[in-house]
Amino acid sequence: MLKPQSGILNLNPNENPSPKKQQRSRQAASMAWLIRPLRRTLFSPSLRTPLLHQHPNSTSFSNSRNYISDMRKSAFQDNILRLLRKEIQYEHDHCPPKQPTTRFNSFTVDDRSGEQWIRLKRKFGEKEDITIDVTMFDGSVPVPDSGQVQSDEQLHITFIVNISKGDDSDVLEIVCSAWPNTIEIQKFYVRGCNRTVNHPYIGPEFKELDEQLQDSLYEFLEERSINDELAIFLHEYMKNKDKTEFIRWLQIVKSHIEKK
Repeated sequence: MLKPQSGILNLNPNENPSPKKQQRSRQAASMAWLIRPLRRTLFSPSLRTPLLHQHPNSTSFSNSRNYISDMRKSAFQDNILRLLRKEIQYEHDHCPPKQPTTRFNSFTVDDRSGEQWIRLKRKFGEKEDITIDVTMFDGSVPVPDSGQVQSDEQLHITFIVNISKGDDSDVLEIVCSAWPNTIEIQKFYVRGCNRTVNHPYIGPEFKELDEQLQDSLYEFLEERSINDELAIFLHEYMKNKDKTEFIRWLQIVKSHIEKK
């Protein structure tokens, strides 16, 4: 008779198993009885679903990152606003800007709020219309002291004078520099009323003219209150405008950042 293979339960009724074999058989049967229900439980859908929910939620993680980002953004904006308010307060406390004047001698003054230039206008005589467009400070030159060491700067302003006599007349266009206490003619043009000419002849360089003619043209402007007194006025006006526009800029930036 063939012997049963090792580890397999002997089903031959004619052969009496030994006590040890009977004990191993009972242990194997008990283990099988325990494993089968456990396997069914572990692989059941009802158990897998709760286990999945125990992992970190991706949406919650994203929300946490967004919260941190918002906190950093808020702190950054608060710091900018604090600095802007401090700068605005400083400008108001130290030499605050004055209300801009609207007249200079016979000229009316248009401040052009929020822009980098102003316009002066007047009539001279019965027919002559004078318009002066003036930039804010657009340059500077060093001023050496007695020891030839640069100790200060002279600020520069450009202004353009247009003089016409009616809509169909030619226009004198004079480009000038305004230094702190004097004016200087740079160019003296003649513009025709016919603007369709592509390359009109507008005249020579001012410094190429005869010196007596140059002096006469300065007198021509002096008669119309375009002189050193105007230069002094423009520098005082632009110092005030520069401060006013700077504060306006600070306030616009602050309002933009505060806006939700």
